[in-house]
Amino acid sequence: MHLINGPVMPGAISELVAKGGQNQDCGAHSLFVGQVRRDLSDGKYVRAIEYSAYEEMVIGEADKIYKSILSEFDDVKSIDIIHSKGLVKAGEISLLVMVSAGHRDHASRACAKTVELIKEKLPIWKKEIFEDNSGQWRENE
Repeated sequence: MHLINGPVMPGAISELVAKGGQNQDCGAHSLFVGQVRRDLSDGKYVRAIEYSAYEEMVIGEADKIYKSILSEFDDVKSIDIIHSKGLVKAGEISLLVMVSAGHRDHASRACAKTVELIKEKLPIWKKEIFEDNSGQWRENE
């Protein structure tokens, strides 16, 4: 689990894919790339999201997520998570998950489950920043 300041840059995605290719026991890599949307809320457009995290707890919860996924999907070889903290503008990437497995079925299902557990379990909070610079906290859905 890596928490980074600001958006996940495209170079990080290509580096992760290249790293996955080094494991010759894997036949599949499933990626989830989460982007900040320019949602309309109460008549105002979201300009950015400011992410806050309880970092020590994030690491512990991420470890539980890894263990849960690895116990449920025995074909999974590795799980990589990069999540933003701080300000991420609409159109920028805030979450990157890559699950590598021997076969595509486990890679894709484990990736989807990992994203759901991240949203449910990680102590990371989102404050929507609107075009008029006002803001509101938002719960994960």
